[in-house]
Amino acid sequence: MFTNPFLELSGLISPLAMQIYVIAMVILVAGGTILDTLHKKSAEYFFRNAEKAKKAATRTVSGGEKVAIAVSTIAVDVLTSGEFCNQRRRLAHLLTMYGFILFVVSTAVLIFGYAASPSPALWPLLWHLGALMVCVGGYWFWFVIRVDVAAEGNPWYRVVRADLFILALLATTTFALLWSVFSATFFFVLFIAAATVLFGTVLWSKFAHMFFKPAAAFNKRMTIADGSIENLPEIPELTDPAVHERYPDIPEYLGKNPPNMGLGIKREAPSHY
Repeated sequence: MFTNPFLELSGLISPLAMQIYVIAMVILVAGGTILDTLHKKSAEYFFRNAEKAKKAATRTVSGGEKVAIAVSTIAVDVLTSGEFCNQRRRLAHLLTMYGFILFVVSTAVLIFGYAASPSPALWPLLWHLGALMVCVGGYWFWFVIRVDVAAEGNPWYRVVRADLFILALLATTTFALLWSVFSATFFFVLFIAAATVLFGTVLWSKFAHMFFKPAAAFNKRMTIADGSIENLPEIPELTDPAVHERYPDIPEYLGKNPPNMGLGIKREAPSHY
């Protein structure tokens, strides 16, 4: 846990080669994210939707409110994954997210700062801890609370393209830990292969969602604040005579004073989202 595996690796692979590999992975992520945005037209859709929401807004959001919304978005949606209703799913996501951040940051520090010299014990500890957190959160998600397993009854070994990100991430951290523990070249090769798949397949995986989600969460909060409610139709008061005149099916099938339909889907505790 306190040993820098990259220092031992420097006897076989030069620190410069390690640094070039890391830079190449950063370029792949940046390029893949840009291509993903262009291919799916995510940015175009986002700005077009934002423009529609601005026209549908019922009030103007002040600069102070925008700052408050941004802070709330960061605190709730980004840092604490508040969008998840299922607390187990939320905890698994937080373990995976913060574990990945620790793993990536400590990898960069160890390779660029201590690949050829001893490092403070803190950085190898964070590297191992980050990988372990990803494994705990990721395997918990995969075997216990994955949507198509918990909700649809599909077997855990059913794999679709959407699973590429989590599987590559789990493979990367798992083989990284095995390589560190056993110092085996075999595990190192698998670690590098998995990492290359993880960072090199952004265009086809869900990797880029970590860059888009904060913007989407902020925009959602803004549409609530300005009254445009994401360009969705307003839910009318079902007892309003004007609504009955516009939608005659309501009084015909539900009566002039429709009963409260209750919580609907929210009647049950969320089990997978």
